[in-house]
This record gives sequence, structure tokens and C-alpha cells, in this order.
Amino acid sequence: MTVIAIEEHWNLPELTDAVRALPADRADASIAFDEMGDNLDRLNDIADARVAAMDAQGVDLQILSLAPPGTHPLDTDDAIALSRRANDLAAEAVHRHPTRFRAFSTLPMADPHAAVAELERSAALGLVGTMVYGRTGDVALDDPRYDELFAAAAALGQPVFIHPQIPSSAIRDAAYSGFDPITSLGLATFGWGWHLEAATAALRLIVRGTLDRHPDLQLVLGHWGELLLFWQDRTDSLSRVAGLDRKVSEYVRSNVHITSSGMLNPTLLRHALEVTTPDRLLFSTDYPFQRPTRDDITGFLAEFPSQQDRDKFTHGNAQALFHLPTA
Repeated sequence: MTVIAIEEHWNLPELTDAVRALPADRADASIAFDEMGDNLDRLNDIADARVAAMDAQGVDLQILSLAPPGTHPLDTDDAIALSRRANDLAAEAVHRHPTRFRAFSTLPMADPHAAVAELERSAALGLVGTMVYGRTGDVALDDPRYDELFAAAAALGQPVFIHPQIPSSAIRDAAYSGFDPITSLGLATFGWGWHLEAATAALRLIVRGTLDRHPDLQLVLGHWGELLLFWQDRTDSLSRVAGLDRKVSEYVRSNVHITSSGMLNPTLLRHALEVTTPDRLLFSTDYPFQRPTRDDITGFLAEFPSQQDRDKFTHGNAQALFHLPTA
């Protein structure tokens, strides 16, 4: 069985250095997770050691994505330079291992026009989509200044992966503070806050009418849809007040793909299959932050109701969405 994992992170050390050097009001505390255990060694490798880890898991191909927060917190000049650097290195890794890697681009979202130009350049390099976050500084992803970017992504057939990011300082202070530092950080990130941020970003794009204007645009959400799949009875009520053409759940079924992000939980799988279609589900491990073993993966895949649905999840849907070779 071919297994394609689509949310597999790597790291650019000079980008991490640039994020660490930011003032406190723009810092991203979630980079602390990169340094836990041997995460950083694994993130920094996009060569033979990573391929060996893939072989151990039974993963045939990874789609590489730069670890959070990407270049989103940086000033325009640094964001442009480091986005180009990251995309060039990712393209080189794919060139060295053409049967094992593909990659998402990183975009300098501080400059919307530069982001469009970099998306076009990265697509020409062979990168198969882009990973963005719900907010750049105080600017939300659904801000009209990014509409040209979504138009370009739709025209180029470049799916847009909306990855979780740490909430703003104001939200962290209001909703996630009051505990010891590591508990507050965990609550604001992997324990809860990350996923609300990504779900809200996707929901705002839908409510803004982005998918009405760009019906060919395809979005990707990790972690079984970042909670959106579990709250459709309520989110559908937004369609009427926002003047949308369809229910929110209909946009999710036609324009949003859902990845597992290493959360190999049969209960989540069953719910996803009930509220969306097997054509919308994608496999990912969230490497190296989650590391399911070959046995973990094999056991989870046995939970699919049919071989056809299992094949779609492990590789068929990714091949179709990212225009990957079928051999």
C-alpha cells in the first residue's frame, strides 16, 4: 500500500534565529516545542535520516512543510528573503529525493503582493501547495488584501493548508493565562488554542465569501478539521446571516480537505466519514511532533470500512489534490 503523509514538518535554522530575535510583543513561544527531545535534529534534516524514519513508519512520501510559525511574524524584508530561502531548500530536497518528498511553499504574508509572486515562483519550482496561518500580525487571513493570493492559488491549483498558530497576546492573556508557564502555553497551543485559531481562520474565509468568489480554491485543515467537523449544526446558521450561497457544511464538503495529523483515533475517523466524504480525507503524521509507529498506522488503517476508502485516505486523495504521480 502506498502511504503519503502531507503534514510533515522541517526547520530552517536561520528562520528560527530570526523568530527568536523578535521583540516580546511579536515573539512566538511555540518554537519551544521544536527543542523538546530530539525534535530539532529531526526538523533540521530533510535528507537521509528523515527517509530512514519514513521507512520505519511505512511512509512512502512526505509533503514537507516548514514548522510553525513560518515567516508570518517577520518584517517584510526578512519574510521575503527567508521565504525564498526556505522554498529553494525545499525544492532542492525534492530534487534530491524525487520519489520520497514533495513540499509546501512558505509565503511572505507581510506583503500580499510578494506572497502572490512567491506562490507563483514556488509553483514553478514544483512545490505542490502552500502552508499559511490565520493571522499575520494583526491582519486576519480573510482580509481583502489577500484575495489576490487566493485567486492565484485557485488558478494555479495550489491547495492552501491553514495551519494552527499561537493566539495573539491579548487572547492568551484573557483566555489561557493564570497557570504555570508551560501549562498556559500548552493550553494556548496543542491542548486547545491552536485548533480554535485554525478553525476560526477557515470559518472566517467561508463567511467572508472567499469560496464563493473562488470556487476552485481548495483548503486543507489538520487535526480532523480543527473542530469544524464537530460543530456544523451551529456554523451552518452563519450562512443565512452572512448571505452565503450555501451552508457552511457544504463548503467544507466541497472545498476543505481534512488530515489526521497523527491523531489515529477510530472514533474521529468514524465521525469524519459521517459528516464529510471519503474523498476529503488525507493521511498525515505531523512529524516529528507526532510519531506513530508502523504498527500504529497499520492498526488504524484497518478501521476503514472498505479498501477503496482506505486507499483514498492513504494516497489516492493526495495524488488527486496535489497532482502527484500515481506510480
